[in-house]
Amino acid sequence: MNRVVGLETEYGCLSNEPAGTPNAVGRLRNWIFDKSRFGLADLHQRDWDEPAGNGGFLFNGGRAYVDMGHLEYCTPECVSLRDLVKYDRAGDAILTRALKELRMADRVSFIRNNIDHYSGATFGCHENYLVRRNASLSESNVLSLLAFLTLRLLYVGAGRIGATPSAELRGDLNQERADPFFQISQRADYITNDLFEWVQFNRAIINTRDEPLADGRKYRRLHLLHGDTSVLPVTLILKVGTTSLVLDLLEMNYLPKIALADAVSAFHTLSHQPDGPWTVTLADGRQCDGVELLYEYLRYAQAALQGRDEETDQLLKLWERSLSALATDPNELVGKVDWITKRWLFQQFIDEEKLSWGDPWLKSQDLEFHHMNSSRSLGQALAQTPPEWDLTQGEITEATYHPPQNTRAYVRSRLMHLLKHQTIRYFVDWEVVDVEGINTLNLINPFDANPPQLENWIHQLSAL
Repeated sequence: MNRVVGLETEYGCLSNEPAGTPNAVGRLRNWIFDKSRFGLADLHQRDWDEPAGNGGFLFNGGRAYVDMGHLEYCTPECVSLRDLVKYDRAGDAILTRALKELRMADRVSFIRNNIDHYSGATFGCHENYLVRRNASLSESNVLSLLAFLTLRLLYVGAGRIGATPSAELRGDLNQERADPFFQISQRADYITNDLFEWVQFNRAIINTRDEPLADGRKYRRLHLLHGDTSVLPVTLILKVGTTSLVLDLLEMNYLPKIALADAVSAFHTLSHQPDGPWTVTLADGRQCDGVELLYEYLRYAQAALQGRDEETDQLLKLWERSLSALATDPNELVGKVDWITKRWLFQQFIDEEKLSWGDPWLKSQDLEFHHMNSSRSLGQALAQTPPEWDLTQGEITEATYHPPQNTRAYVRSRLMHLLKHQTIRYFVDWEVVDVEGINTLNLINPFDANPPQLENWIHQLSAL
């Protein structure tokens, strides 16, 4: 990738603990940081809802904390897709080990999904993309980016059983060919705006908050919250990889001139039509096939980026094969695209057990598809990952403790290993490390794994 990318995953939790889910979440959070097992806990209150000890940074460069009752894991900054997938799975591995060590695995489960079927609440998987500040955010480019982020749900949706009351009130379920029992995206029903700043209650396809966590003169951070948590590696690769390529086109001012008449409405409609037709209305009134529009983004990416590097070429081929399958036979993507795999699997289950799509049993199976533990996940059991993207368990285990070597996550991890032996107070954040008695170390270049002031700062720390 031509940028730094990171994910924030909020885990659903099912618990039979007598003290309830909050106690289970808190115990796992405490285990992660107890005796600096996987990281250093925050010594200071970070925000009104993040008191000291609520979370902390990890030695793998990421972060873990409790957010509104959910255990949240953030990957470190990554510049390759393979690293991103690896560090995303490292979060699962840390929690799996915690449950085992705490002897809670038979009573507590963590789920990589985005909805509570009982209460209707949603929790997210946020994507973060570093974007050059000089990227042209013209109206045409923003509308084209908005269209892509809407249409990509056809290959990045996680699939879900049922819908929310809001979808019924909006009339989404009354549209022709709408499926009331299964939809493509878990988050679609909860998205109400095309562009908006805040992340709750007015969730948008593009979040406009400008918080770069880097040198604000050079970078901005695109913070997306409309996407689903991915189960299958190919879905995650397509989600992050193709979005990164489209951002490359944005920075080159080379996006196709595509604008939807109503992106939010299209997002809702597409999600409720797993059988298609995936037709959307453009701003000029024309009706177009969603897959054909995605092909247009692919063609622009091929023209501008093919041959740049091996990862880009592999991604372009995967993108093309996936769009071809969507256009001809979506079941070719079983084991690769989450929603297609889930729907195919559930159809087998329905046929075997003589159920209807409205049977409550399917909601339980929906959760099992997303189970964090790979030995229980119905989705991961069906994964068909191309060899070039496949990971060994050893690589994932190593990523639970060691950071990427080519981003500032490496610096943060190195300094944290030094701080764990100190008794002085510290403050660690994505772009800054602060210790009493030493000038603040600013890490405003996310690509820099060896900033020039680092060795002098370490010398000062050792002298305290």
